[in-house]
Amino acid sequence: MPETFSSATNRPDDGPFRSRLSFDLDVDICVVGAGLAGLTVALEAARRGASVAVLEGRHVGWNASGHQLGTVMPGYSLPIGDLIERVGIEDARELWALSKEGADYVRAAATEEAMPGIALTEGALEVSNVDVGETLISRLQTLSEDFDTEVEGWQVDRVRDQLGTARYFHGIYYPRAFQIDGRKYIHGLAAQARRAGARIFEDTPVVSIDPSGIRKRIVTPSARLRASHIVLAGNVHLGAPLRRLSETLLPVWRYAAVTEPLGDRLGEVIAFRGSVADSDGIDHFRIIDGDRLMWASPETTWEARPRRFAPLIQRRIATIFPRLGKVPISDVFGGAVGVTVHGMPQIGQLRKGLWVASGFGRHGLNTSAMAGQVIARSILWGEDRWKLFSPFELVWAGGATGRVTGHLIGLWGRGHSAAAGALARYREGARARERVREARLAEANRQAGTRPPRRPPVAPRPVRPQSPRPSEAQDGGMPVASSQESEKVRDGSV
Repeated sequence: MPETFSSATNRPDDGPFRSRLSFDLDVDICVVGAGLAGLTVALEAARRGASVAVLEGRHVGWNASGHQLGTVMPGYSLPIGDLIERVGIEDARELWALSKEGADYVRAAATEEAMPGIALTEGALEVSNVDVGETLISRLQTLSEDFDTEVEGWQVDRVRDQLGTARYFHGIYYPRAFQIDGRKYIHGLAAQARRAGARIFEDTPVVSIDPSGIRKRIVTPSARLRASHIVLAGNVHLGAPLRRLSETLLPVWRYAAVTEPLGDRLGEVIAFRGSVADSDGIDHFRIIDGDRLMWASPETTWEARPRRFAPLIQRRIATIFPRLGKVPISDVFGGAVGVTVHGMPQIGQLRKGLWVASGFGRHGLNTSAMAGQVIARSILWGEDRWKLFSPFELVWAGGATGRVTGHLIGLWGRGHSAAAGALARYREGARARERVREARLAEANRQAGTRPPRRPPVAPRPVRPQSPRPSEAQDGGMPVASSQESEKVRDGSV
């Protein structure tokens, strides 16, 4: 079934989710935001018998949650070494285990039986723009031994054989990672939550929130709602009532394109069928529908019309895969994600009965699924695993200054990556040329029947004549016999 992505204004015919809250309501849990995390909270809480209402200012999947590449793999955007340094090895293992639980949750939910057309494919590959063999070995050991994650190290030849480009060097392959149709997943998640008993209200923005007291109060344009627990699962668009929270997120837009069908030539260039991301976070792509390429552009901290990024993505594809050339673009889509200053998601309890599940930019589907599970279980079962995220507090993202800084850092990072990659490829080419030169020289010597030239022998220094010793002078200049012969002469034995 074709995997289609369109602009944020278009969506499938999902009438059951279109109702607006127009009457007062009392529930156990009110979720603000019908994204991936909010819908997971609603689904898990409703399955456990809680009454749940989801308030969405626009419609299900209108922003980043419904417009992403659908890659699911363990981990966080914060590098694993930094995570260990921040919280210690034991808590880092616990956090990593939670991310793996999130990936398992998505795999269990995203089946063809539950979500027809989900188009699940296996495997994800992280490739390096530079030659980092020793770093690769160290990271593989950390992931497999310390974090119990199934990974494989790919040498340069294998990476290039699978991807058909000389731009990448080593790679780390995650055989348990997978990818799905992101739009079908979020709408399938909403359908499952609704069947479990959760009520989803679209076109219902939150005007104000009063989190005090046992029963918290939420005001919408046309109704009021009371709940024992409120879960703030929105993004950078939480709005005026929650501006202090939304300002802890740096808004980052990322746009992606889907090419026209490319036929057999796509398979001739790219053999790998999983998702591919480079270690610098610049390129992220995968094959869909057998012969179409879906490709994400670099990030920007400023919103723009998606179509403006089509030429940029075309050039990027042609740069990485010259054999494909300038491919025709069928569609461009994108959305804004919230990125935290510390690089980890915001998960936990702000005050009694007020919860947050946000900041999932650069983390992937598994993290939002994990957050939904953790918060639902914390509310209903009293689990406290959310405290693992306590070291990562809400930090102001810097407002407009932060966006400018983020944009400049992004430009510098992309420039640095391009320079480092070019230098690595130049050095690789120089080593290859040197090997060819040595091989030609050896072959020429072999055909000539000669050995490689050696250093010319050093000429012996001339020996200076020595003056005769006194004994020689006394005997008329004749040398004196050796000691044994002299003794014989004296004894008369000769």
